[in-house]
Amino acid sequence: MSLRAAATTSAAVVLAALAAVPAVAGQAAATPVPQPQAATAENRAQAREAATAPGTLDTLSRFFAREGKVSAAAARPRIEGETIPVHYLSPEFVAGRAGAPVSRLEFLVSKAVSADGQRAALWTARTEAGWQVVNIATGDDEFRYAGLGARKLPGGTVFREPQIDAWYVAGGERVLPLDEDAVRAVGERGTSLAAYRARVGTAYGDKLPGSGYARGGEAGGYDAAAVAPGVPAADPAGAVAAGSASGRGAGVPIGIGAAISAGAAAFAVLGVRRVRRGRATA
Repeated sequence: MSLRAAATTSAAVVLAALAAVPAVAGQAAATPVPQPQAATAENRAQAREAATAPGTLDTLSRFFAREGKVSAAAARPRIEGETIPVHYLSPEFVAGRAGAPVSRLEFLVSKAVSADGQRAALWTARTEAGWQVVNIATGDDEFRYAGLGARKLPGGTVFREPQIDAWYVAGGERVLPLDEDAVRAVGERGTSLAAYRARVGTAYGDKLPGSGYARGGEAGGYDAAAVAPGVPAADPAGAVAAGSASGRGAGVPIGIGAAISAGAAAFAVLGVRRVRRGRATA
């Protein structure tokens, strides 16, 4: 199956069902900007404010009601716990840039829970209009892996290699796996930072933004004709929101689509996005 076909299947199903869901108020004209390098207390507070806004909660009610498990009126979504940062494999690290960290901040995420126990992750990113919710993804993978990484390597940075839907924690000179996909990539005991850099450099070095692969429309697994309904074809970051970038069912773009920087998004969606959940490793 081609990258384009595999990447759009699950997205089209959910997006078709939610085509009528209105945008969160005030998000229609926002433009992506570079994300901050660190999730400061101020950034987290602003992201949480966006996640708890009345318009966001209204959209969450419809999101949780989309499959008929609960009515929108009865969903009564709430935001639980802390807003946390989510890091993805850094293209600068893949390119071998001296001193580049293994991952970089892509967005902040808040956990939403409905009255009947459904869970969703609210992705928030910085835009020209401020911090806004840019995607809703089913489940709570980001929080599970953050907790697992903190237990497995205290003080390490949890990050995702989206090309193979793998989660890791990195600290010092070690990269340790957090799910089955990561185990297949680096083994049960993990690998050295240098060995991991060599692996991802070989795998993705010719697919970075600006490469022939990216210019040919392959970086997101899409071309203009294959973008799922509801995603602007001209918005490369929209592919992140529409294409199940979280690896467990299609994310739902609301308002501006994904406000993650276009360069980061083009890198982040390389490869086939899978619908199934990865299983965490102890």
